[in-house]
Amino acid sequence: MRHEALKTLLATTVFASSLVAGAGARWNSRPYQLTLRRQPNASSCDIVTFGETQLHKSLLPVTVTSGHVIRQQNTVPSVGSLGNEEIIHFLSYSTNELGLHAQLECSNDLSFIGQSVRNGFETQVTFGDQGILYGTLDAPVPPLEVVGLLQSGPSDNRIDLAFFSDGYTMRERDQFLEDAMRLVTDLSANQTFATVKPLLNFWAVFSPSQESGVGVDGKAKRTPFGLYRDGTELRGLYANNSDVALMACASLGNKCNYAIILGNDPLYGGIGGEYTTTTASLANGALVLRHEIGHSIIDVGEEYDGGFAYFGVNAGHDLSAVTWTHWLEDDASMFRAERSVMPMQAYPWTLLNTTQPWSISFLSSGNYARHLIKFSLSGLPDRDDLTILFDGVDLRWAPRKDIGVDRWHYDVYENTSLSAGSHEISFVLKNGALEGNAQLCSVEVLEYGTEAEFNMTPGHYSMFPTFSIDNETSYRPTHDDCLMRSVTKPNFCKVCLEGLWLSLLKRVDLIDDFRPTCGHDHRTFEIDLVPLAEFRETPVSSEESYSITWSKDGEVLPQFANMTHIDVRDEVGTYRVDVHFSTEEVRVDKDGLLGASRSFTVTESDLPLSCDA
Repeated sequence: MRHEALKTLLATTVFASSLVAGAGARWNSRPYQLTLRRQPNASSCDIVTFGETQLHKSLLPVTVTSGHVIRQQNTVPSVGSLGNEEIIHFLSYSTNELGLHAQLECSNDLSFIGQSVRNGFETQVTFGDQGILYGTLDAPVPPLEVVGLLQSGPSDNRIDLAFFSDGYTMRERDQFLEDAMRLVTDLSANQTFATVKPLLNFWAVFSPSQESGVGVDGKAKRTPFGLYRDGTELRGLYANNSDVALMACASLGNKCNYAIILGNDPLYGGIGGEYTTTTASLANGALVLRHEIGHSIIDVGEEYDGGFAYFGVNAGHDLSAVTWTHWLEDDASMFRAERSVMPMQAYPWTLLNTTQPWSISFLSSGNYARHLIKFSLSGLPDRDDLTILFDGVDLRWAPRKDIGVDRWHYDVYENTSLSAGSHEISFVLKNGALEGNAQLCSVEVLEYGTEAEFNMTPGHYSMFPTFSIDNETSYRPTHDDCLMRSVTKPNFCKVCLEGLWLSLLKRVDLIDDFRPTCGHDHRTFEIDLVPLAEFRETPVSSEESYSITWSKDGEVLPQFANMTHIDVRDEVGTYRVDVHFSTEEVRVDKDGLLGASRSFTVTESDLPLSCDA
């Protein structure tokens, strides 16, 4: 069978796994991860990496003979009709099952044992410094200088975000470190990642570029990852050297759970997927990063209108089955959709000129009480550069202060109804010197019911309609309280924030270390916890706490409640500690991700050996 060679290779790494530690035993062996890359519209796969990875709580703690496998899929976004590469991760404690699942996924022979021929040269597949077996991608990793930015604990028990430099020359190394640190500070200083910061590590990874900046018009510069814009518009930022990005992250092992490629560019741009791209834009870099890394870490889709990916904890397609009912204020708001409609949405991405305004007309039913005009612009630094007319009336648009030529999103809210019939919005460029730079990116109109029909109150959770590019309706938790809805918002809503906690805690054990030690006729147990709640260096405003329970042979030892260090008599039996973390930011934890435990069994044979030494 075609999978036999891969199965043989994976089976050479045999190990055992146990949740219960005995004297001298390791508490929990790590699962293995196999990563595959599949080209668009192809059935064959390339092997990216194989190696030991950090724990995943959705995997059962079992031996190598079990067939429990987790499959995760992501994409490497490509431009237009090129299609997206698929990245498939398999995780399991069973190396045999990894090979079997991979072969079922792919049509080609995935044998990569020994030598393979690529481009006329024989190459040997070997394990790298991080204990990772590199597969069949022909993508040499550039020199990587790894600099710690913010560390909260060991990488094998944290989620590590690594910023890779692109478009920074050797002379701009210090600028890259400054830009990366600025983004980290911004991310971790507000609701987005402030409360989960003790679960995260941040790294800067510098590779010098031959040219400064990012490419435009589909042409990459001479940089390690080849970041470029498809045209001149300020939106997607693609990596020409995607395989290099995949391998650079993999080469860092546990120091790179999520790769962020930081482009040396002052303007809006970025995209999410298997890795995230963003720029050093002062106005937009952190905003884009928050949104895109949200997609990567949390099971969330879009909340803005005009997209196509509406899924995860922040999206509902059936009013009777939304996942955030535990965040609703009362039963009265359950199963009720807030009343709104979108009569017009457009994404022109068009350069404006003084010769002819850009205009669009739409029809309103006249059955709604209020309306909102939303649009985004770039290349327009001054109020006098542009006039925006709605049914011939000047909206008196003004750019964000100090935005310069960068892109920004604007909302014009009117507490009045639109009349039934046709309406028109026009964008009139006044400054001819900006032709070739001034751009209309997006424009849309929303209509809302009365206050009783559509609740705009900040912090109110309900079922708010979201309209896709095909005008299909799904539902989101808040009106405009989440960065997944509006990139200009700095914070997640409670639903996404809860999803963030649960996603991170799938890969992080709340117990950093468990140490049984011995003294004369007594035994000591000590635990180190992830620094949350009372162990935080910097307190947070949300309410949270740890509870710690010790027991022996199933009976609770109440005298040791909430202690991290205990002394007990050296007696035969099984000692256990159970830890539970509570935070008001998580209301439902059906998988028990906010808990952790350790056990240690003392037998008769252990006593003289372990405590009389």
